[in-house]
Amino acid sequence: MKTLILYFTTDGQTKLIAERLAEHITHETELRSLREHANMTDEQLAAFDQIVIGASVRYGHFNPLVYQFIAQHFAILNQKTTAFYGVNLTARKPNRQTPESNTYIRKFLQKILWRPTHVEVIAGALFYPRYSWFDRTMIRFIMKLTKGETDITREYEYTDWAQVERFAQRLSKLN
Repeated sequence: MKTLILYFTTDGQTKLIAERLAEHITHETELRSLREHANMTDEQLAAFDQIVIGASVRYGHFNPLVYQFIAQHFAILNQKTTAFYGVNLTARKPNRQTPESNTYIRKFLQKILWRPTHVEVIAGALFYPRYSWFDRTMIRFIMKLTKGETDITREYEYTDWAQVERFAQRLSKLN
């Protein structure tokens, strides 16, 4: 059994989640940045038994590269055991942690032709001090509207690492 984990990260949290998944999946796993491996072929993807794609939301959207990759490879993805994990700050709220209750994941799944075997919604992190002035200001405004953390001198990690490890256990058993 061989699993490929592809991830698209903006600030690094989606990559950290991918690394934790790779550590806890019980069979051979390869980890690749989608940004660096967007030109993979269907033949290369066919070499894997299971494919996992992870991506983060920024300003309400997944990166267009994620959509392009899926549009190019949806046929092979639909033939495999697959999973998608979406990372976003909305998932910090308990009532937004399922594919059905998370607006970003629901809209994403409606836009694509790929039907993942499993979908996971994972809360991300908020790295105010690392952001540019513009991002810090915009994200703080969004967080204020959604009753989130607004202290721009702090970083907040919402990721439930036990959830990530449970997800890895499920991925170990999917095929």
